[in-house]
Amino acid sequence: MMKKTFHKLFLGAVGVTALSWSTVGATAESGAPLQLARNDVANTASLQRGARNYVNYCSGCHSAKYVRYSRLAEDLLLTEKQVTDNLMFSGERIHDTIKIAMRPEDASHWFGTTPPDLSLIARSRGTDYIYSFLKSFYLDPSRPTGTNNLILPGTSMPHVLWELQGLQRAVYDGQSDAEHNAVHKKFKEFELAKQGSLSPQEYDQFVRDTVNFLDYIAEPMQIERKNLGMRVLAFLIVFFLFAYFLKKEFWKDVK
Repeated sequence: MMKKTFHKLFLGAVGVTALSWSTVGATAESGAPLQLARNDVANTASLQRGARNYVNYCSGCHSAKYVRYSRLAEDLLLTEKQVTDNLMFSGERIHDTIKIAMRPEDASHWFGTTPPDLSLIARSRGTDYIYSFLKSFYLDPSRPTGTNNLILPGTSMPHVLWELQGLQRAVYDGQSDAEHNAVHKKFKEFELAKQGSLSPQEYDQFVRDTVNFLDYIAEPMQIERKNLGMRVLAFLIVFFLFAYFLKKEFWKDVK
């Protein structure tokens, strides 16, 4: 009986682990494989850099209406003065949420659509998706912005990080289809057309920090939630053992 019970607990743990890793190896809407973000929301230094990246490159168009600057100060171990001097540029108060610097109607005019709020983007799309998206812009003269994206083809978002990453071309392999007299293109790799101010390794870290920050603001309580969950599971295991042995003691004389 004891072996069967622990076997069930083990299978349950394996099921939860499999579910948590179910996005590994996932593909984007375009069918392109996603790269692993491997971000760590427990890395405070990375979150601080990510907040800096977000404010300097994203907050001009994208709001984060569910996040307050005061919460950032508390969780990212920053003083209110550091937040005010480095993360707030539009005269907001420390308890305000992160608002868009551009008027929504202007954004809609320039981009054809209003840029989405990014408060929950990491929960809706996943960190691997965002990480891959920010690394997959390539030159495309047919697009109004001059670039396209392998992960989200036809995106209206320009490549705002091109000065950091540089500009790259998408290289395809052609596969002929004799039956339909056509050639199917399959993405092979990106090749650098113009060097950016960051090396590929530095740009990867820049994107990873940014994704890490977006993951954090999507659920600021996630570290506390996970720690609490582990304590609850430990309590349940101990309680189960006591309950099991108590049951054995009560029923030991029953044949």
